[in-house]
Amino acid sequence: MHYRTLNEDKVSLLGFGAMRLPVNDDDSINEDEAIKMVRLAIDSGVNYVDTAFPYHGGKSEVVIGKALKDGYREKILLADKLPVWFVKEQADVRSLFEKQLDRLDVDRIDYYLIHCLDVDNWKITLDQNVIPALEELKAEGRIGRIGFSFHDHYELFEEIVDYYDWDFCQIQLNYVDIEFQAGMKGLRYAASKGIPVVIMEPLKGGRITDAVPPAIQEIWDQAPVKRSPVEWAFKWVASLPEVMTILSGMSSMEQLEQNLEIFSRDDLARMGEDEKATVDKVGDLYRKLIKYPCTECKYCMPCPSGVAIPRLMRFLNDWIVYEQNPKLKEEYLTWMEQGEHASNCVKCGACEQACPQHLPIMKAMDEVVESFGR
Repeated sequence: MHYRTLNEDKVSLLGFGAMRLPVNDDDSINEDEAIKMVRLAIDSGVNYVDTAFPYHGGKSEVVIGKALKDGYREKILLADKLPVWFVKEQADVRSLFEKQLDRLDVDRIDYYLIHCLDVDNWKITLDQNVIPALEELKAEGRIGRIGFSFHDHYELFEEIVDYYDWDFCQIQLNYVDIEFQAGMKGLRYAASKGIPVVIMEPLKGGRITDAVPPAIQEIWDQAPVKRSPVEWAFKWVASLPEVMTILSGMSSMEQLEQNLEIFSRDDLARMGEDEKATVDKVGDLYRKLIKYPCTECKYCMPCPSGVAIPRLMRFLNDWIVYEQNPKLKEEYLTWMEQGEHASNCVKCGACEQACPQHLPIMKAMDEVVESFGR
């Protein structure tokens, strides 16, 4: 396992992200499997575990708390996030924090972030004096370090970075999203201010690894060194010295074992010029192919009309990337329930207000109907 020493902490380069824990057929967390995965990760050297108030409807924090029993809590740095959109007055910061401690059954959170800062959530942060409230909790020893996670345009990122002496921050970054939101420019700006950076969505929610388009695979096949798409994606992020840790939202034991093997390789953080050129070429082509950069974070869910937005965005992107493969239409009509179809969208706009990527979801739903007929 590779480590980076920042904030006087020795942090594993692979972080365990608890947004996509393994689930049962009814979408409830498979607790036994999740606990086994978290503990195997820790036993294998992972020491940064990240969760959040809304993940799995609040159940992620509960399951992570269970996984950290039997001495595991003392082995890791625990990260959690304040759902700032629920803060109506400053006192709510403490009450929400207390609820999170109860769910986790711990008395301290090592790395605490203001969750999902965008224009609206940043305004709440300032109007409700959120940062002073967090400073009080830090002074009490209940928070170790104060940071934020970010989902908006670069100019706002720079404003937030300059506003406060942050201990760390968290941004979305992968070789496709180099100019999206904070992007590479934001990574370097934070580093120039001495702010360690946690990376989320290194695999873009699996979009750049799960089903590789033929044109992309051809580039990988011609690479000077043969690697899986997953390893290429992780290696690219790991090669960036400004990165503190890379969160992976692992949802199966197979994914965990694969990631542990990749992050155990001596040359993980080294990338030659030929390799960088290969990844750059793949990134350029993906940016041309992927119309809607949805990460399937599910912030848009549940839809008031029952529309299965993340799955439909995946179908639509695949329809475009894979050149309208008729098998996709067959799968759509076979596997999507009638109530989940894009044709049920009533244009209420709730999804677009919640989307951290600020995607034009209602427009995309119209395209889904046009492409698949429902």
